[in-house]
Amino acid sequence: MDMRPGVPIGAARDLPLWRRPVTLLFVMATTMPIAFYAWYALLNNFVIEADGFDGADIGLLHTVREIPGFAAIGVIAILLFVREQVLGLISLMLLGLATAVTAWFPHLTGLLTLTFLSSLGFHYYETVNQSLQLQWLPKERAPQMLGWLMGAGSATTLVVFVLIVLMWDTLSLSHNVVFMAAGLTTAAAAAFCLLAYPQFDSPHPQLKQMVLRRRYWLYYALQFMSGARRQIFMVFAGFMMVERFGFEVHELTGLYLVNLVVTMGVAPFLGRAVGWYGERRMLILEYAGLTLVFLAYGGIYWFGWGAALAAALYIVDHILFGLALALALKTYFQKITDPQDIAPTAAVAFTINHIAAVFLPVALGLLWVVSPAAVFGLAACMAMTSLGLALLIPRHPEPGHETILSGLAPTPAE
Repeated sequence: MDMRPGVPIGAARDLPLWRRPVTLLFVMATTMPIAFYAWYALLNNFVIEADGFDGADIGLLHTVREIPGFAAIGVIAILLFVREQVLGLISLMLLGLATAVTAWFPHLTGLLTLTFLSSLGFHYYETVNQSLQLQWLPKERAPQMLGWLMGAGSATTLVVFVLIVLMWDTLSLSHNVVFMAAGLTTAAAAAFCLLAYPQFDSPHPQLKQMVLRRRYWLYYALQFMSGARRQIFMVFAGFMMVERFGFEVHELTGLYLVNLVVTMGVAPFLGRAVGWYGERRMLILEYAGLTLVFLAYGGIYWFGWGAALAAALYIVDHILFGLALALALKTYFQKITDPQDIAPTAAVAFTINHIAAVFLPVALGLLWVVSPAAVFGLAACMAMTSLGLALLIPRHPEPGHETILSGLAPTPAE
């Protein structure tokens, strides 16, 4: 446990710019993608080349990857002994170190073990990071600042992808070299932040117990459905590009690169749009768009549509994915929650988000072997369910008015 005295957020404005809380959020936002997206860019090609993975194997790997997300509620217990900021940076170090040695174990058992460890770091970091963002950013500026943080992370990922695309063939890079370089860079940056930044005290002390309130039910439901549809994008959309269209490492990374360029350009504007139009309208747009995207994914198998359309759909899918998870759901929760509930509810929400993630990848992986189109058909149904839930969000959510149904009955206190 870090015993250094904390610096109140209100007093942090007197610190040098590079040591302020918002700067730390930007440093973390640009550090995590180095390890995670280098691993993500190489994963599909690495597992196929190293151990001949099929759809069932990749589904199993991603199920293992999601187990720590399901166990994110354990963050609440750890916070009894460790500050959120310290836990987040230690988790970031674990992500980096586990990524660095991934290629040392090119077999199913080794890959499952390293995937679990890196995922433990990633999910605990993301749980804490989301909580710190909502505690440290003022409500009136949160949508736009979250958009800038999303854009900053995309910029770092852009650099990672550019280096892989330009240097993979030119320098005859191996998977091990890329995993090592990216993982150690993230671990070193997290260690620097742990030592160089003061510990910041949020204005509202966080509850150190599980918080599960009935009035947050719509947020929980949206998190559950978000976790379910995320598996289609994270697991099967990229796998489709390699398995069906034979994309090589530099080609698939090039597609990721296009995603990042688009995200960098639109993320700040998406943040402004959420602030201007509200979470309800933006989430309705997001889920309606996803329904069409997933139906079109299925059309690739039903009608034999080509790689160009698949790549275009992948880009649209990526933008919509970021709109819901990185922006609108966060600010919706920030508006309806009690300030002291942010940290424990973030942990509970992460667990709920990953309930489907624990069983869905392996189940859909088995279905994928039989019919990839059926996987995307089910995904379209998930998106339509999310659309129905988004319609229940009020135009101006706040405590006591969490859903459009809140005025029809007394709001429960819990």
